[in-house]
Amino acid sequence: MRKASFIFFAVIIFSIVNYNQTKNKIFQNDLPFRKIDVGEEITYVVKYLFISIGEIKLKVTKREITHNDTIYSAIAYIDSYEGLPFVNLHQIYETKFNPRQIPIFFRGTIIDKDTTFTEYTFNYKSNRIHILKGSKTKNEIWTDSSAVLDREYLDGLSLFYYARMRTGRKASYSTPVFINEKGEKTVIRCYDKPEPIEIDAVDYKVNCVYLDGETEFKGIFGLTGYFEGWFSNDEYAVPIYAKMSVIIGNITVELKEWKKKNWTPPKFYN
Repeated sequence: MRKASFIFFAVIIFSIVNYNQTKNKIFQNDLPFRKIDVGEEITYVVKYLFISIGEIKLKVTKREITHNDTIYSAIAYIDSYEGLPFVNLHQIYETKFNPRQIPIFFRGTIIDKDTTFTEYTFNYKSNRIHILKGSKTKNEIWTDSSAVLDREYLDGLSLFYYARMRTGRKASYSTPVFINEKGEKTVIRCYDKPEPIEIDAVDYKVNCVYLDGETEFKGIFGLTGYFEGWFSNDEYAVPIYAKMSVIIGNITVELKEWKKKNWTPPKFYN
């Protein structure tokens, strides 16, 4: 992607990875632990040096059966606030993944005077990743190529759900990610001890579980290096708060509001 943004997460991710001898699948401690809730919409405020600089909105939009597999669709909207002198970012990321959060499709769109896009289609029958890049504004295709799909990769958004679904149990993950047209790695360490977190959206301490980790690359959201995240200590593992390093420096990401049936942040009891 030509630009990086300031996101999350929460945006993040990731028992050590083993590959089986024939298909190179993500193998150890691979089964999801939490529950994906179709229809959820969660919004976060992003702060830099205590200044609110923008919002992130995450949605799980669909669950469908495709080729005898269950496929979830999710989308992330990243928008900086108007009038800021040092950041002007408007981006959309979309992913489609199976119950283990292994993607079959990814699209990233950077909205600007020249709106550009990147698409990855993961075809496990042909063992290829179709790469498509270009300008939506000019209706141009810049790249139409493919790469070898030699293992199960995550993409820049599905890796967030991969980590989220495995929070709350003590484990370490080293996970392949296909990003910037090549395979990279994200390491994440999950912990099982409950921790209290305070946010402005509720008047009590939220019961959370913690993770941290690092990337060895510059992510699609600008994520780079070390990160920390706190997720609700319940079956949904909603991201509550995060600290991370991005292009402009260190930022925090905090849950602001949510549309999620029969859910509120769980209360921490001493």
